[in-house]
Amino acid sequence: MAELERLQERALQICGLYDELNLRTRGRAWTREDLMLGFVGDVGDLAKQVMAAEGRREMPGGREALAHELADCLWSVLVLARRYDFDLAAEFTRTMDQLEGHVAAKMAELPTTEA
Repeated sequence: MAELERLQERALQICGLYDELNLRTRGRAWTREDLMLGFVGDVGDLAKQVMAAEGRREMPGGREALAHELADCLWSVLVLARRYDFDLAAEFTRTMDQLEGHVAAKMAELPTTEA
């Protein structure tokens, strides 16, 4: 099993625990929309931690807090990909190939520079 798949299985295991907790405390599990809204919140928290890491904002936690927010965001992406039935590894490879082709084409359009 590839590392990304292992990470995704672990993320889904934790999501299952949250589903159980939410069923017991709120009477329903998180929907895909709930997961997305949580992700948006985590991205906002990540932005604050990046600003703190760059010295533009005061935030507690330092690098540990930044690492935590990065992991939270990855968790959301891994769970959302499965909830929408995407092979994230394949989609990542396809997207990187497209981006590489796009950047290479843009670079080819630029005039060459002499050293």
